[in-house]
Amino acid sequence: MNAKMRIAVAGAGLIGRRHVELIEASTDCVLAGIADPSPAARDYARARNLASYADHRALLAQEKPDGLVIASPNTLHLPMALDCIKAGVPALIEKPVTETVATAQRLCAAVKHSGVPMLVGHHRRHNPIIKAARETVAAGKLGQLTAVAGLWLLKKPDDYFEVAWRREQGGGPLLINLIHDIDNLRFICGEIVEVQALTSNKARGFVVEDTAALLLRFANGALGTVTVSDATPAPWSWELTSGENAVYPRQDQPCYVFAGTNGSLSVPAMELWSYLQNPGWHAPLVRDPVAVSAYDPLAEQLRHFLAVIAGRERPLITAEDAMGTLAVVEAVSEAARTGQKVSPGRIMEQAA
Repeated sequence: MNAKMRIAVAGAGLIGRRHVELIEASTDCVLAGIADPSPAARDYARARNLASYADHRALLAQEKPDGLVIASPNTLHLPMALDCIKAGVPALIEKPVTETVATAQRLCAAVKHSGVPMLVGHHRRHNPIIKAARETVAAGKLGQLTAVAGLWLLKKPDDYFEVAWRREQGGGPLLINLIHDIDNLRFICGEIVEVQALTSNKARGFVVEDTAALLLRFANGALGTVTVSDATPAPWSWELTSGENAVYPRQDQPCYVFAGTNGSLSVPAMELWSYLQNPGWHAPLVRDPVAVSAYDPLAEQLRHFLAVIAGRERPLITAEDAMGTLAVVEAVSEAARTGQKVSPGRIMEQAA
């Protein structure tokens, strides 16, 4: 019988601890240890009888894990991933892949040169709802995709902002939350080639934005709108509609609508709307459910990571692919700042 893979975790915050729980619950791997310099992480490791290191490099040297989950602050993603490459250890890097497109390009170059696999944790690509939406669009059931509408509207509690960095640039819904939705839209609809945007911080008055409105142009010609705010009581967001995370009270509302020449799709309800015959606004619409499997996307991501380490599967989202999502978010910020149309492709060219 083959020995179970030994997976370590760098960063013992909320998402890091979730990875720890998933590894401990897996029948295919064991936890090799955690790396985090904070006293809280040390206490957490002691309470769970885990091998604990203040520095991830010591963990890599001493434990020699088969893989490392990087769940550290964004600025540490690049140096930790480079240390993994140096040690020949595949990594699962939490989103965003790095803090900027420029640093992501450094990582992409290192991955290409080394051949060490790197998987990026845009875990919603593993969600069966998102997979089913992608398959529906790709199968042509909507016809030619014409328009996309996305909503991310909810209210973060006041104590969320007691952490200082959440009140500063980079700590708002664009980089922390919208990046998930941008990645979903890229995965389902294809590349985004042009962005226009407006942002506002009027609801709270912090330096960081609390509201944003986006216009998107996709490479296939479809147009999209996304409206974002973390300052309003509302049910229209992936967190509150998908049921992916039980800490959020689930609402029976849409967060995405995909429209095409032959039909439209409401997500996450996964209802396909079309005409049975004589298409036109006077004809009755037919509503058909799209079948969706049920499983935990984070557990599926871990399974996939183990398969990537073993060489059985290619990374669903590579560092280069994740850099494309990060470039769209940077394009949104630049478009809001300048009032101009911005190409994510130009963002990557400028960073090269």
